[in-house]
Amino acid sequence: SIQPGTVNALVGPSGSGKSTLAKLIAGFWNVTGGSITLGGTDIRKIPFEQLNGQIAYVSQENYLFDRSIRDNIRMGNPNATDEEVEEAARQSGCDSFIRALDNGYDTVAGGGGGHLSGGEKQRISIARAMLKNAPIVILDEATASVDPENEAELQKAIDVLIHNKTIIMIAHRLTTVKNADTIYVFENGKIKEAGKHEALLEANGVYGKMWNDYQTSIRWKVGGSK
Repeated sequence: SIQPGTVNALVGPSGSGKSTLAKLIAGFWNVTGGSITLGGTDIRKIPFEQLNGQIAYVSQENYLFDRSIRDNIRMGNPNATDEEVEEAARQSGCDSFIRALDNGYDTVAGGGGGHLSGGEKQRISIARAMLKNAPIVILDEATASVDPENEAELQKAIDVLIHNKTIIMIAHRLTTVKNADTIYVFENGKIKEAGKHEALLEANGVYGKMWNDYQTSIRWKVGGSK
């Protein structure tokens, strides 16, 4: 049960069901057993366009179409003005690099955004989500495939995007979710534990083991022979 205005993290090993749940909530896949309700209404009874308007989905594999960058951002809200598109770009930290391109906002992104780096594409996808201004934001490993330099800018953009929203975030780096209102721990397609970071550590269960393993991994160093 996810309450409005809260930050909710889904964690667990690869293949445990996190992204499956996120895609089911967003209506990308059909629910075939049990149910998911939004405001008390089964999402299968909500027209997809209406459901889509309530949810902004940002993943690590966001696709940009072979159209201008302005048009790609405007897909978040087809009725947005040029000024609103550019304001979303400024808030997501991509206005400066867009203006530095040969044709600025009219630069064609290329098939799949092939003319841009991974971090640049991701910030454009966040600008698109900002323009959509949906009350629910799903972040599916949104920073997983970007380099450290872009990650800092990306995190700033995400902080603006999620302000006053209901957040569902998936992450492998546990430090990014430790302040969540609720952390849901997945294992083999089921929720094994749920709670705040400190309470889950005290329980010393699945999450506690994941945290200890994560802390060990970040201390690893690659050494060389002398």
